[in-house]
Amino acid sequence: MLFLCIKIFLVRILDVSLGTVRTIMTVKNKNLIASIIGFIEITVWFLVVKEALNTNNNSIFIVFSYALGFSTGTYIGGLISNKYIKGYVSVQVITTNNNLENILRKKEYGVTRINIENKNQKMLIIQINNKSLEELKNIINKNDPNAFIVINETKYIQNGFIKR
Repeated sequence: MLFLCIKIFLVRILDVSLGTVRTIMTVKNKNLIASIIGFIEITVWFLVVKEALNTNNNSIFIVFSYALGFSTGTYIGGLISNKYIKGYVSVQVITTNNNLENILRKKEYGVTRINIENKNQKMLIIQINNKSLEELKNIINKNDPNAFIVINETKYIQNGFIKR
C-alpha cells in the first residue's frame, strides 16, 4: 500500500503541474501546445485515478496521497510557470517624485509619462518582461515609497521598448 500511496502522490504532482502549465498556455493563446499538454495530463490523471479506485484497500492514506499530490502539484506548477513561461506586464505608477521617470530611464526602462491634471502627480506606464518585475518594484519603492502601483498582465505588445 505504501508504494501505491507514493505512486498516487507523485503522479498527481505531475498531472496537476501539467494542468497549471496548460491553463497558462491557453490564456496566452498557445492552443496547440495547450492541447498536447492536456492530452498528456488527462492520460496521466485517468491512469492514476483508475489505479486508486480499483484497489481493494480502503485506506484513508490513499485519499490523503491523492489530495497531497494535488496541492503539491499546484504549488510546483506555479513555480514552473513563473520560472519558464515568458510573459509581459504593464506597470502603472502614480508618483509625485519628479525624478523617478529619469531614474527608470537611466536603468533602461521604457517609460511613458502622463501628467495628471490639477495635481503634482504623474502616471508612469512601463511595459516589462515579468522577470524584471521585482527589480522594477524595488527601484520604485526605493525612490518613492508612497507611489501607487498597479500591475496587469499584458496579452499582446507591438513595437515599443521592453527591458528584457
